[in-house]
Amino acid sequence: MNFLRQRTVPMMNRTLSRLGLAMRAGKVVTGDEVVLKAIRSSEAKLVILAGDASDLTKKKFRDKCGSYNIPLVIGFDRDSLGTSVGKPERVVLAITDQGFAELISKGMETMSEVEYIE
Repeated sequence: MNFLRQRTVPMMNRTLSRLGLAMRAGKVVTGDEVVLKAIRSSEAKLVILAGDASDLTKKKFRDKCGSYNIPLVIGFDRDSLGTSVGKPERVVLAITDQGFAELISKGMETMSEVEYIE
């Protein structure tokens, strides 16, 4: 258990740092409507949804991402996502750059904080 925790925490920090880097590069959009618009226009390459989002919000983004074939990750919490991009609580983020999307999703595959990857 302790070994797993030691591996998971640095991965979580690294992934959140990469989210911050993507935000500073201007490759992240936040907020329900803005992310939905990015999904519809296929500008979104990866959508990250907070694990503590409501069930209705989770369903909405699962359905929309599924319809447009955009990868969706549900994990972290709204405080961690907000802090990582330098904003108050964030429930949903979209990565608009393929390189950042691949870098971030690769780091999330082995983390226990991530409950859903599609």
